[in-house]
Amino acid sequence: MTTIKITKMQGCGNDFVILDYSEYKKTGLSMDVLAKKLCDRNFGIGADGMIIPNTTPNGETDIAWYFYNSDGTTAQMCGNGMRCFAKYVYDKKLVNKKEFSVKTLAGVIKPEILDNGTIKVNMGTPILEDEKIPFKGERTVQIRDKKFNLTPVSMGNPHCIIFTQEDPMYLAKNYGPDMEIHPYFPEKTNTEFVKVISRNEIDMRVYERGCGITLACGTGACASVVACVLNNLTESKVKVNLLGGAVNVEWSGTQENPKQDIFLIGPAEYSFIAEYML
Repeated sequence: MTTIKITKMQGCGNDFVILDYSEYKKTGLSMDVLAKKLCDRNFGIGADGMIIPNTTPNGETDIAWYFYNSDGTTAQMCGNGMRCFAKYVYDKKLVNKKEFSVKTLAGVIKPEILDNGTIKVNMGTPILEDEKIPFKGERTVQIRDKKFNLTPVSMGNPHCIIFTQEDPMYLAKNYGPDMEIHPYFPEKTNTEFVKVISRNEIDMRVYERGCGITLACGTGACASVVACVLNNLTESKVKVNLLGGAVNVEWSGTQENPKQDIFLIGPAEYSFIAEYML
């Protein structure tokens, strides 16, 4: 029997198992298999994803990561996961500065540890070109009894934002699974159901690609604010209320000038540190 050291963290209830690469090597398993095992909420630790730091990113960035969803698939980016990762590697002195660069499948991401303990992440620029999201379809879709208007956005991973005055949680549970695998999105999609509260506040519920319903989604919060601004529904600084808490998103882009960095600010907290027997 093999014993590995793991850390459980969460950001607004979006939870992750984090382990060092040296601990991963002890398992003898592929990362996708290990992720499915550790993230299983009945037979494992239970989490939305698994994160492993890569301290040898070939000089391109200060550090890199391996990120896996609970179903064993990889994800290009995860905003809540990045905040937890940033706190973890800073506290473990895997990086020696509060602002650093991380290599991800979505490109270079730059988190910053703020003095109040929250984490600010430069999530890069949103991707709006259909072929790059990727998105192949119309801006409306019929799912059984409902017709939805869509705003597709990529934050390195694909998102489908749907504005509603209905209960967004009900829609996420009942229509999110259909949207995840809809042929409009050849790489599947995260789906955010958004109710606008004011020019500076929204409620958002998400059905995540590879995870299902989660308590929070950082890239989804960013994509939702981009969609809000592009549809003239909010200002550039927005509080995003998620099932597990709230984050703040800032984006100064416009329809004419969308290539502006988007910033995600929110908490990252430890749940526990433990030894796990495989």
